[in-house]
Amino acid sequence: MGRMAGKVALISGGAEGIGGTLGRMIVAEGGSVMLGDVQTDKAAELASELGEHAASVKLDVRSLDDWNAAVAATLARFGKLTTLCNIAGISEPGNAVDVDLDSWNRTIDINLNGTFYGCRAAIPAMEASGEPCTIVNIGSMLAMRPGGQMAAYCASKSAVTALTKCVALDLAARGLPIRANAVHPGAIRTPMYYRYLNSGVAAPEDIAAMFAATHPMGRSGEPEEVAQAILFLSCADSSFTSGTDLTVDGAGSIRDR
Repeated sequence: MGRMAGKVALISGGAEGIGGTLGRMIVAEGGSVMLGDVQTDKAAELASELGEHAASVKLDVRSLDDWNAAVAATLARFGKLTTLCNIAGISEPGNAVDVDLDSWNRTIDINLNGTFYGCRAAIPAMEASGEPCTIVNIGSMLAMRPGGQMAAYCASKSAVTALTKCVALDLAARGLPIRANAVHPGAIRTPMYYRYLNSGVAAPEDIAAMFAATHPMGRSGEPEEVAQAILFLSCADSSFTSGTDLTVDGAGSIRDR
């Protein structure tokens, strides 16, 4: 029996990257997944590949209505919701003076508000399940070690870190068997990573080297490495862990230079 046997997960950003990789792992571990994404065709294709224990739903995390609909779709398809994985996010550069205001608002809306809406929509359904449940939110290495040219991203992910702890404390105080934790990735080789490599701001090999240099382990990470950390926090292996920050960043957040 797998580590996620009998569990039902709703994953935002579930079409590809970390979210898609996590969906594959959860199904392989005996669970079921609802893949939420604005990339509806990609999410549907992956769900079809994963079989009867997977489905997809349109989910723009900026919309509480979309979140409520995604939770309802999960309940209708699988009968319950036990696991929320807030993976969807964006990263756009800009310092506090020069950052484009649309970029600032978009980043806060997706990274922070999207995570908040997910928790708000999912917790009542989790409580109704009557069984141990988990929330895993995605922060960032930059929530631990901010960078001056990433004001909106750092602010949003730092806020997600605090929000996760607030949720964990509230759920525990209410005696609910729902845990909340945050995973903080470094640079990870997802489609977003490769889009940035090919953005034209510098030669792809120079960007890749820059990313690797910010991690003392000397490389960027793989989606599977982050998904494994999320899986650990989503299953009974971490049953006494709530409100924690798990970094998956090759020691990047504690580097000395």
